[in-house]
Amino acid sequence: MPTNTKKFVIRPLRESDNAQWKTLWTGYLDYYETSVTDEVYQSTFARLIADDPLDFNGLVADQNGTLIGLTHYLFHRHCWKIENTCYLQDLYSSPEMRGQGIGRALIEAVYKVADENNAPAVYWLTQDFNAAGRRLYDKVGSLTPFIKYARV
Repeated sequence: MPTNTKKFVIRPLRESDNAQWKTLWTGYLDYYETSVTDEVYQSTFARLIADDPLDFNGLVADQNGTLIGLTHYLFHRHCWKIENTCYLQDLYSSPEMRGQGIGRALIEAVYKVADENNAPAVYWLTQDFNAAGRRLYDKVGSLTPFIKYARV
């Protein structure tokens, strides 16, 4: 399912990507001022490369063997729909590679996988301070009026 662009390829995450993926995901977590334990890194990576279609999945942007972006997504049921819904949980590109269409290509690749899996609804969350990301999201998605709450 690789998607070609001029400068990089979007492809599924592979077991051999572990170290580069961890570096990218650490950058993502740092941006959102959070961190996880090594156990969570290991568990998350194992889920991303497993074969369970209802577990997390990962795509990466690969430029000549170097990972420059990632996205994680999950299919789940929805009480208001018959078909599954796709949640795009994480999206990140290397800071030095931004502005080259990596984020858009990763989102569009998730859209394609969702369509192939009869899950036309795709959604994601972001922090209000993510101005650069939101400029892209305004072009490829629709801002909804939902407000997120979390357990105290």
